[in-house]
Amino acid sequence: MTDQHPITTPLELVEQWREQAPPDRRSSLGRELWLIDRAAQWGYDQRGEVNEAELQQARDEELEACCKWTTANFGELPGQNLHLFRRPKPPSLKKQALEALDEAIFMADDDPPEGICSDQADIIRRALEAIPDD
Repeated sequence: MTDQHPITTPLELVEQWREQAPPDRRSSLGRELWLIDRAAQWGYDQRGEVNEAELQQARDEELEACCKWTTANFGELPGQNLHLFRRPKPPSLKKQALEALDEAIFMADDDPPEGICSDQADIIRRALEAIPDD
C-alpha cells in the first residue's frame, strides 16, 4: 500500500529522536513515552494554514447544511438565528470606536486623568454617531 498520511514523520527525524531519547535501563516505557510525545508534538506543529483552511471550510459546510435543515424543518427565522449565533458578525468599526471612546472616558475618571476630556469625547461621539452603521 503506497498511500501515506499527509502528516508522516520523515525517517531522518525518527532516527534523530531515537538518538536523543533518554536511555531507560529499567523499562522502555519512559523512552517510548518520550518518543510518543515528540511525535505528537511534531504532528501538531505540522498543522498549517492549508489544514486550517480545509477545516474551516468543512465547518462552514456543516453549518450551512444545519441551517438549511433547520430552515426546512422549522422555518426561515430559526435557520437565520442558528447561523447568526454560530458565526456572529464582528462589531462594526463605528461600534468599536464608540466602545474605545467609552473606555477612554472611564480612564479619564482616574486620578490623575489619563484619558480624554469630556469636551473632546462629546465631539468624537457626535462625529461617530453621524456615521451610518455598517
